[in-house]
Amino acid sequence: MRKKRPKIIVEDILALDYAAGGKAIGKSEGKVIFIENCIPGDRLDVQLTKNKKDWAEGFPVQFRSYSPDRIQPFCDHFGICGGCSWQSLPYEKQLFYKTKQVQDNFERIGKFTFPDIQPIIGCDQTVAYRNKMEYTYSTKKYISQQEMLAIKAKGESYDPTADKGVAGFHAKGFFDRVVEIDTCHLQAEPTNKIRKFIAQFARLRNLPFYDIGEHTGWIRTVQVRNTQGGEWMVNVVLGYDIAEHREQLMELLQEKFPEITCLLYTINDKKNDSLYDLAPVIVKGNGYILEQLDGFKYKISPKSFFQTNSRQAETLYKVTREFAELKPDGNQILYDLYCGTGSIGIFCSAGASSIVGVEVVEDAITDAKANAALNNLDNCHFYAGDVIKICDDAFFEQHGRPDVIITDPPRAGMHEKLVQKLLEIQAPLMVYVSCNPATQARDLALLSEKYMITRVQPVDMFPHTLHIENVVQLKLKTT
Repeated sequence: MRKKRPKIIVEDILALDYAAGGKAIGKSEGKVIFIENCIPGDRLDVQLTKNKKDWAEGFPVQFRSYSPDRIQPFCDHFGICGGCSWQSLPYEKQLFYKTKQVQDNFERIGKFTFPDIQPIIGCDQTVAYRNKMEYTYSTKKYISQQEMLAIKAKGESYDPTADKGVAGFHAKGFFDRVVEIDTCHLQAEPTNKIRKFIAQFARLRNLPFYDIGEHTGWIRTVQVRNTQGGEWMVNVVLGYDIAEHREQLMELLQEKFPEITCLLYTINDKKNDSLYDLAPVIVKGNGYILEQLDGFKYKISPKSFFQTNSRQAETLYKVTREFAELKPDGNQILYDLYCGTGSIGIFCSAGASSIVGVEVVEDAITDAKANAALNNLDNCHFYAGDVIKICDDAFFEQHGRPDVIITDPPRAGMHEKLVQKLLEIQAPLMVYVSCNPATQARDLALLSEKYMITRVQPVDMFPHTLHIENVVQLKLKTT
């Protein structure tokens, strides 16, 4: 039998700062320790989970004193569901550490010259700000360490499948366990009521919740989306179809929640939860909801990508448009790389003669074209394909060399081949929108060969989390 490794506990560590990934940083005898579930200013004992020569990782086993910045989290599920991990920090402190995250990445990874970072733009609304939630239905309930210890203290054992099903979020670090959620504060009501109603419907009829390990079960997930204008979309995902129960559930959802303007169901008998290759069936509505940002309309379908904070997305896009510095004559060519459903390009369309968008997801390009038509724009042209394959010399020759390039890549950042192509193209101005300042800093370091960073604007899209959007303006060097 493999011997259990002895527990290593490092005592009396002061959490000094935040590191990438939202973990706090402490030090012990010169070794950096990354600590989960604490905030700067906490003094604590830490049990190590990883212990390397120069660094270690761990979690708190005892708090000796709490940070003076610490506040009471507003959510009953804080620290259990794995989301909103910064609730114990005042919002102004969250903004401070997010700005610092940008600054640290630029200095540590980029090592380039950049101007002062503009004050971060925070959210006016820090709860019920998300326009999309996805809930999971499972046979296996997650039990916290504290709950498990209490069960064992009674001399009892716990069977995670004993409940008649659980509805909520995947537990952090467990692919097959779901945290039962009573109230999530991230989306406005009736989001929680819808999730609970579907769970109760299945329980009363002994319809099985999904077992992700066995890949069996009827009710799998539900996606709930809403708009600032009050439209609601609900897409119920089922492991297989039972017409009688499915029709009854659809009927009752419409009766119980008349605010649902678009109701769909999707049959998913695959071993993963992705919807990209599935066909949602429309029960009510026209298959999409409409969002408006600064007068522009956007269709959001069940498989559409759209910024999950609509109100702050408008702020982010306004910053991007300002940084693009499009001239009043509207004669410039704007390239929108990683354009998604075309939201940024369309938002900037009034200042350009031509918008050229590129995105690898074909469904997103279909939505982008529909959004351009919805806004009566004939200067927007969208193309599906890998950016690094499409954006070759022939493509730029065909559509015109860009005066302005906006790039909004995924968390992994831009491919080095695309960075090299952008250095060849030498557009006079670029705007780099990023959800990951670390990969953004890496790419900007490469671009600094020919570009200077002229403006930096962090925008908070996700209160109570470590995530941050950052917009950077770059201008071609003149010498």
